[in-house]
Amino acid sequence: MTEILQTPKLVVVFGGSGFVGRHVVRALAKRGYRIRVACRRPDLAGHVQPLGNVGQIQPVQANVRVRWSIDRAVQGADHVVNLVAILHETGRQKFGAVHDFGARAVAEAARSVGAGLTHISALGADLHSASGYARTKALGEKAVFETIGDAVIFRPSINFGPEDSFFNRFAGMARISPVLPLIGGGQTKFQPVYVGDVAEAIARSVDGKVKGGQIYELGGPQVLTFRECMEEMLAVIDRRRLLVPVPWWVANLQASILQLLPNPLLTKDQVLQLRAHNVVSEAAEKDSRTITGLGIQPQAIATILPSYLWRFRAAGQFQQRRPIADR
Repeated sequence: MTEILQTPKLVVVFGGSGFVGRHVVRALAKRGYRIRVACRRPDLAGHVQPLGNVGQIQPVQANVRVRWSIDRAVQGADHVVNLVAILHETGRQKFGAVHDFGARAVAEAARSVGAGLTHISALGADLHSASGYARTKALGEKAVFETIGDAVIFRPSINFGPEDSFFNRFAGMARISPVLPLIGGGQTKFQPVYVGDVAEAIARSVDGKVKGGQIYELGGPQVLTFRECMEEMLAVIDRRRLLVPVPWWVANLQASILQLLPNPLLTKDQVLQLRAHNVVSEAAEKDSRTITGLGIQPQAIATILPSYLWRFRAAGQFQQRRPIADR
């Protein structure tokens, strides 16, 4: 009897060429899915294709602000993953257009082809937040559930990993500056989560192993203040730097100037975000709507940071780190 081979399911990943996206694409490729990476510049997304077999991963052009490009990208999809987000506004890339309009447009397109949906939001999403980022993230969640009631929404804390823009940025600053700023005194709490663990959670939702219609909060095994995050990073790169508290009003003044840069180091909206802790809620812990509740053992930053921050040490990978007592 001739065996009939079934075509692997097609997963469309919006924002699949970005930091989190490449890890999601890798996790999906390992499972054998066909993957369509929808991004604004597919000509710059060639780095995702070697993550799978020949022909398994296909970059296509799409912009979440342009509805027809979304409809074209999801044709034939079995599942859709929306990772698209911006950290600051520039040109036509506004929080409302990307996080709210874009989220609804992707959800409606997924519904039109009968595909499942996994939407990535962020810890701190709040309809009543003073931060435009946090407020529009919450509006995007609302739009998703209004469109597809059994969608899966993930809210990760700060993602860390080889290409992250958090630890890499501050490690780069520490290489050239004798001081590092602690905005608001550095007391804001974070729960950094390894990007590979977030990708695994997303892949499991595509597998159908995550209950829909709920919001899951993804945080790592440690809750650290901003100061403690900087101390961990400095220990890994083996550098001594002065950590200087910056009052909120000074940070806001600095941000008003820095946000004028093409790729700003800090914006006033980010200062507003830093006023709120970025940790998994007690409600999510109680209901097991967490990364451990999904059966994933989260990686600690002490395990992962040395694997990619070594390049910021004075002698790179060849530097012998000083004993803890001497730092």
